[in-house]
Amino acid sequence: MKHLYSASKVLSDSALPAAVQLLVEIRASQVNGCGFCTDMHTKDATHAGETSLRLNLVAAWREATVFTEAERAALELTEQGTRVADAASGVTDEAWTDAAKHFDEEQLVALISLIAVINSYNRINIINQQPAGSYRVGQFG
Repeated sequence: MKHLYSASKVLSDSALPAAVQLLVEIRASQVNGCGFCTDMHTKDATHAGETSLRLNLVAAWREATVFTEAERAALELTEQGTRVADAASGVTDEAWTDAAKHFDEEQLVALISLIAVINSYNRINIINQQPAGSYRVGQFG
């Protein structure tokens, strides 16, 4: 876990915008059904100043008008990168091209790494049946 936490720290300090990071963590956690991570990242996002309107619409981001084009590209890449078992083709060229329009190379590497890391955390918390609801902002750092 210490190595996964170290990777998370590197990513949180990256050039990928903090709001995008939180949206990615929330959406992947929702898709994976990880209650603990969804609880944690929505509380962290609220603490960071994210609005309840945007947080309430993350699950329906495609129909929502409150996300920037860059955020939408990141959310699409997150969903496709998280749902790899649902699609034989994996991440589409269109999703990758759209993300590359909004993020430079360093940010793209951070974005795909973040998607991989949050999926790892989701699986760990689901496997060990970590309950949701008791997370306190800052409890792990």
